[in-house]
Amino acid sequence: MYAAVRRYTGVTDPAEAGRRVNELFVPLLRQVPGLLAYYWVDAGNGVMVSTSVFDDEAGAAESVEKAADFVRDHLASLLPHPPEVMSGQVVASA
Repeated sequence: MYAAVRRYTGVTDPAEAGRRVNELFVPLLRQVPGLLAYYWVDAGNGVMVSTSVFDDEAGAAESVEKAADFVRDHLASLLPHPPEVMSGQVVASA
């Protein structure tokens, strides 16, 4: 398994960001082969975190690309700072 984590800061409207992600991005992500799980978390204080888990590295890499395109096209006004992006092989899980 592989995971991709993206941390966004300075989010101006977390509720609207969550609505757009749920309605527009989640359906796009479901098209990526090997998707096991996706979470969009409001961590408070203008911070939101997404976590995508895939069967393989290719799916995780594709999710990072799709997320960048989606933010540019649909969330740029709500997510003013570039995200911190991390991805890698899952080495432990429950």
